[in-house]
Amino acid sequence: MGRRLAPPLHSSGMTMTALYALLFAPQGQTGGGLALFVVQIGAFIAIFYFLLIRPQRQQQQKHKQLLAALQRGDQIVTSGGIIGEVVHLKENEVTIRSGEAKLVVMRSNIATILKSGAEAKSA
Repeated sequence: MGRRLAPPLHSSGMTMTALYALLFAPQGQTGGGLALFVVQIGAFIAIFYFLLIRPQRQQQQKHKQLLAALQRGDQIVTSGGIIGEVVHLKENEVTIRSGEAKLVVMRSNIATILKSGAEAKSA
């Protein structure tokens, strides 16, 4: 008992080149293929913008707002995973207390604010 192979599929007689010419470059129209190509490129750019660029810009804007709202007493997490309380703020640097140590980190390396200073004092 050997393995049986499926019968070969019958070719419709249309090659990939003919299919490409039929879809993208209609015969008898000058410039029709170019117009379709421009529309496809425009659609590709729009998809790229709405799926990648726009969400990234929104995320960057939220991070800027988070950093602008940073104040003394906030409990934060750095991008390296260090949890600490903000002790001192400078333009680009933030001094935090984590356990028994004081660390100076770049403001841009702050990932999230766990508790703001007002919430921590009221709790």
